[in-house]
Amino acid sequence: MANYLIIGASSGIGKKLAENLSELGHQVFGTYYQNQGNEDHKGIALHPLNVLEETISLDFLPETLSGLIYCPGSIQLRPFERIKPLDFINDYNLQVVGAIKVIQAVASRLKTAENASIILFSSVAVQMGLPFHSQISASKGAIEGLVKALAAEYAPTIRVNGIAPSLTDTPLAISLLNTEQKREVNAQRHPLKRIGTTDDIANMAEFLLSSKASWMTGQIIHLDGGISTLRV
Repeated sequence: MANYLIIGASSGIGKKLAENLSELGHQVFGTYYQNQGNEDHKGIALHPLNVLEETISLDFLPETLSGLIYCPGSIQLRPFERIKPLDFINDYNLQVVGAIKVIQAVASRLKTAENASIILFSSVAVQMGLPFHSQISASKGAIEGLVKALAAEYAPTIRVNGIAPSLTDTPLAISLLNTEQKREVNAQRHPLKRIGTTDDIANMAEFLLSSKASWMTGQIIHLDGGISTLRV
């Protein structure tokens, strides 16, 4: 049994991954900003956490941690000229600085585990270059740089990888998927003709945490239905 920390475990990808790891017999320590009616159940202990606070406390964690998965994000699609500089800063604080705070807080715990792993999330928008995605791309581009820098710095003790999904059916994306027409249009944009699911992303994260990925670090996995590389 391993101990895992999932930041943002009460909904979407984080929730699905927490459930998967728990079913495998692992202990999951999850955090939430707004608990969406989730209660602790076997193998999952939920704790409130606001990563935007200047200092954070993770005293509830055990001394040894096998993995950290940082899930908080946002989807703000607007024309560049309508985005205030402060919006970029706020997004960066959530997605990048928040991850940095957590990693620094738990690095010593990860170093005591065998095959420790950190997983961060990027976006297909970083590789593709999409209109109205400047805010997302700025923060997620920083995440990709952080993945590679930390993978080098923490090798061989801690593996660090990133997942870059395309549009995934989560509460975060509800405004893009709240009608059947929107769902169909977005599905057809992908070579595999569907949008991503929490299962798709959680399964990849589960693999990256496992010993099956023990020779993989510093990688950005493009899990996007083929949209970033294929033209069909």
